[in-house]
Amino acid sequence: MELIRFTYISLILFTISYPLFKSFEDKIRYASKWKYLFPGIIGSAIFFIVWDVLFTKMGIWEFNPDYILGIHIIHLPLEEWLFFIVVPFSCVFIYEVMNYFVKKDILQHYHKWITIALILFLLTTAIMNSHKLYTFFTFIFLSVFLLIHLLIFRSTYMGRFYLTWLVCMIPFLLVNGVLTAMPVVIYNNAHNLGIRIYTIPFEDVFYGMLNILQVVTIYEWLKNKKAA
Repeated sequence: MELIRFTYISLILFTISYPLFKSFEDKIRYASKWKYLFPGIIGSAIFFIVWDVLFTKMGIWEFNPDYILGIHIIHLPLEEWLFFIVVPFSCVFIYEVMNYFVKKDILQHYHKWITIALILFLLTTAIMNSHKLYTFFTFIFLSVFLLIHLLIFRSTYMGRFYLTWLVCMIPFLLVNGVLTAMPVVIYNNAHNLGIRIYTIPFEDVFYGMLNILQVVTIYEWLKNKKAA
């Protein structure tokens, strides 16, 4: 097997290596919180894998066989299944690190306005691009979920989530940049806005945000339930 086929799995291992190694550190004690984390990861993974399978079958994106191991489960490469475990695991690790070292909720007084602005932007863009399925469904799903947080959950941790997501953009641009530059993942541009951050479709930012917010939502709910 050519070494190039290990590209995607190598990115997966690279992404999880440091968070997994530091999970047992005394300060963050991330490993002790896995019982709250993995239900969120599994719940979100089910949603995204169904979405991923449907979009792959519809030709909205595909995976370059040159850069994957060739092991497929329900039309998706093994690496893609691992992606929805490893990326949330690593991002929630960053969330915990940020909560530990940044004691003040910097965006506490602004997170509602950020949420409202995001909802308006996402809904408007989705409606104007209803024929572009990646754009439409990503923006609709995220805007609805943000609206639920704003009106029903009234989540107090959204400021911390937004700050964490800004930090997560650094490894996101690195890993996703490789995935889209080689490319490991090939997008059908008829179904996205055609706006790229380097080689990364603009929609990926919000696709990732929805994934991580789903996990954090369940994670925080289980932690608060235990504390209560």
